[in-house]
Amino acid sequence: MTLQQLKYVIEIVLCGSINEAARRLYMSQPSLSKAVKELEKELGIDIFLRTSKGITLSTDGAEFLGYARQVVEQAELLERRYFNAAPSRQLFSVSTQHYAFAVNAFVEMIKKHGAPEYQFTLRETRTYEIIEDVKNLRSEIGILYISSFNEKVMMQMMKEEGLDFHPLFEAKPHIFVSAKNPLASRSSVTLEDLEDYPRLSFEQGEYNSFYYAEEMFSTLPRKKSIHVSDRATLFNLLIGLNGYTISTGILSADLNGSDIVSVPLEEDETISVGWIVHKKTRLSRMTNIYLEELKQIIDYYANP
Repeated sequence: MTLQQLKYVIEIVLCGSINEAARRLYMSQPSLSKAVKELEKELGIDIFLRTSKGITLSTDGAEFLGYARQVVEQAELLERRYFNAAPSRQLFSVSTQHYAFAVNAFVEMIKKHGAPEYQFTLRETRTYEIIEDVKNLRSEIGILYISSFNEKVMMQMMKEEGLDFHPLFEAKPHIFVSAKNPLASRSSVTLEDLEDYPRLSFEQGEYNSFYYAEEMFSTLPRKKSIHVSDRATLFNLLIGLNGYTISTGILSADLNGSDIVSVPLEEDETISVGWIVHKKTRLSRMTNIYLEELKQIIDYYANP
């Protein structure tokens, strides 16, 4: 087993395919495949599961990846300390539901701790894809919420996929509306108050289950309903159509400006926002840095 082979495995997971990893590593696909197969033979495990649709990490591979990342990181620290080597490219990826605070933390992580070279990935994506990204270690962690409505289904799914859920904070439901919306000046609103306004929510694609919805009370029928795929579009429609969406109440003026406000929703429900991680992996240094920034951002906006 060589350090280079460990780097090969890390790059394949990062790229999601052997072909793309080979291209980035400036080597042929057969050579890369051979190197990985030799490593698997030496270890006596299958790091990757190979199918007609591509490759995914095996359970053993997920555990191995955690150790590989640590070994490579420590080796690079030694090289910099004793051989005056240039800083290596830092790697980090996170998949998240559409939360501004997740983006804020990502920005702060890069500003405070980014190296001269890095390759970071932030995926604002659908709930099912967050779970898939973390299961396959395409992302080191994922950020999503659970509630009394979806908890049983979501926790069972995460258990089956070998994922752990770590709570970050609990929140009561709020609505986000335009500052010019008639409801913006209210101290609180009810679901009945929202009846005539367009409800905005994030579409979940092929896996459009109510349990995957990013908004609470998604099963309630509405006269006006619009599905969007990104946060910027949703906020533009909040302003342009006087619509609303239901979320945590944590709103970042740095990213969203002062045109959107948060108003408490009078419903006896609580959501738990947290991060998920593969049980077999070990958190990298950049992941721990990101989580620390995330906690600080949440604390800042939840307790201004």
